[in-house]
Order: sequence, then structure tokens, then C-alpha cells
Amino acid sequence: MTSYILRRLLLMIPTLLGIMTLNFIIIQSAPGGPVEQAIAKIQGIDTSATRRVDSGVDTEIIQSNNGGNSSQYRGAQGLPPELVEELEQLYGFDKPLHERYFEMLGNYLRFDFGDSFYRDSSVVDLILEKMPVSISLGLWTTLLVYGISIPLGIRKAVQHGSRFDIWSSTAVTIGFAIPNFLFAIMLIVLFAGGSYWDWFPLRGLTSSNWDELSLLGKVGDYFWHLTLPVTAMVISSFATLTMLTKNSFLDEINKQYVLTARAKGLTENRVLYGHVFRNAMLLVISSLPATLISIFLTGSFMIEVIFSLDGLGLLGFEAVVNRDYPVVFGTLYMSTLIGLVLKLISDITYTMIDPRINFEGRQ
Repeated sequence: MTSYILRRLLLMIPTLLGIMTLNFIIIQSAPGGPVEQAIAKIQGIDTSATRRVDSGVDTEIIQSNNGGNSSQYRGAQGLPPELVEELEQLYGFDKPLHERYFEMLGNYLRFDFGDSFYRDSSVVDLILEKMPVSISLGLWTTLLVYGISIPLGIRKAVQHGSRFDIWSSTAVTIGFAIPNFLFAIMLIVLFAGGSYWDWFPLRGLTSSNWDELSLLGKVGDYFWHLTLPVTAMVISSFATLTMLTKNSFLDEINKQYVLTARAKGLTENRVLYGHVFRNAMLLVISSLPATLISIFLTGSFMIEVIFSLDGLGLLGFEAVVNRDYPVVFGTLYMSTLIGLVLKLISDITYTMIDPRINFEGRQ
């Protein structure tokens, strides 16, 4: 197992390199980069980005403009070349593409992601600042989703075709069909002062008087703020895992070794949890990395927006819209690295659940 883990760790290097290279080429080639957005801002065109160029210097250069230029940037006609060069130097575009690429790789090997173009902070500080929100949403959502889906899926498999299986399948299908942001809006209307009850807050993870609360009060306040967003994420997330668990158990229950175990006089619980469980859970574990990445990053974006929670999902979206390249690549690098590590952990977990799996024997 040790040599397999070592090989997988070494394989992460070209995988991570390939992902970063492909995204670097795509993002750098896309129009509307930070230089173009700054130019549009100077020209009076409204953009969502906020440039870090001193407005006084810009005004002075624009007023001294005596003619156009042949800049490669759209919208730069009529601006002095000095201003365009200043913008390129500011955002690091004064260097050739390949030089910027290798410089980025060298910095990322040291986990140096640079500074945000539009926020007065380093990328690492931004990620650490937003991480508590994403960890809070992702951790409790994951625990609840797995805590609900696995027992529910097992019971549905055991009672396949019963009334419980039918009505629970209906509820699961409805939960899967409705997007989580729609559930979030419904919860706000019902329980956050929308039209009915005003029981839960709508902003942040803590109240304004957080520092004045006791330890027990802080815990209660924290979960009070998390109740609605986590509920919205759980409702729309557990359907797939529930049906996957059910189908995995149904497939194993009908196999010959289960009939043999029952014929030997083993109790139903012993058969179910002593034999079927380990084999059926392999498919569930294989979906764990994708589930965690979805819940922690992509799945929480709309929830963060609706409930005014400033987490990694919202940070990544705003970075893409504003072409904040250091934040885009920094979050991409970290999410990819975490995904690869989680995939390795899931493979190791295979051997813990089913000792028959031996990765060492794979060529």
C-alpha cells in the first residue's frame, strides 16, 4: 500500500500541472482581462471590477493624450501608450505569456499565490478569511447528508416496494428536482421574515453582539445562523446519495453470499451490517470526493449569495467575473489539490472496508 500511495502522490504532480496549464491558457486567452477592464473603467464604461490604479494619475495622462495608438487591447484607442504600459506593468502583463506561466508555477510550488488585483489583500489571506464560512456550510451539510442518506437508503433497500419506499422515493425525487436556491428562497419567505415567521437571521455566521455572548450563547448563535442555509443545501443534496445507497444494497442483497449467510442462520442485522454493508458502501465512498468538492465549493455559491455569507464560492465567482487572475488560479489550485488528496483518501478507505482490494497488485 505504501508504494501505491507514493505513486499516487507522484501522479498528482502531472495531473495538477495539466489542469493548471489548461486553465491558464483558457483564462489568459479570454477577452475582458484586468487591463481591458481598467481601460473600460477609464473610458467611462461601467464594469464590475475595481481597478487599483491611482485615478489622479489616470486623469492626468488622459488629459495629456494627443492621439490614438495601436494597442492590442479593445477600447484602448485614443489612450496614450504610457497609460497602457502602466496598466500592463501593474497587472503583470508586461511579460510574455510563457514567462508569466513559469513564474506562476514557481510561486505556486511555494504556495505563494500573490495579491488580488482588486482587493487590498493577498490571495492566501482572502482564502483563509473566507474559509470559515465554506467549512461551516460544507462540514455540517456533509455530516447531515451522509447521516440521513445512508440510513434512509439502507431502510429503503430492506423495505423495497413497501409504502415507506414509495413515499420516501417521492419525497427524495421532489427534493432532487428543486434547486437548492429555490428551497433557500422558500425558507426565507417562511422563516426569516419574508411573509410569515421571523425566526432566523439572514446575514453572516454570527450576530453583532457575538463578543458579549457566553460560550453556550456563541454556540447557539452560530447554529442559529446556519440553520436555514444548511437546511437548503441538505434538502437538495441527499437525494442522489440516498438512491445510490439503496441501489447498492439491493444489488448486494440479491447475491449468492447473502443467501448463504442467511441459510447458516445469521440474523438479518448480522447479514446486513456484517456482510452487505462493506461491499455496498464501496460505491458510496467512490462518490465522496466529488460530493465534498461540490458541497464545499460549487454547491454553496447560490446559498452564500442568498444568505449573505461571504465564503469561497462567492469569492471564486467574483474573481472569475472580475478577471482577478491571482484569486482565480489560487482557488483553482487549492480546490484541485484538495480534490486529488480526497480521491487518494477514498482509495485508501476502500482497503479499510474491503480487505480484498489490493492496490499493490495493480500494474
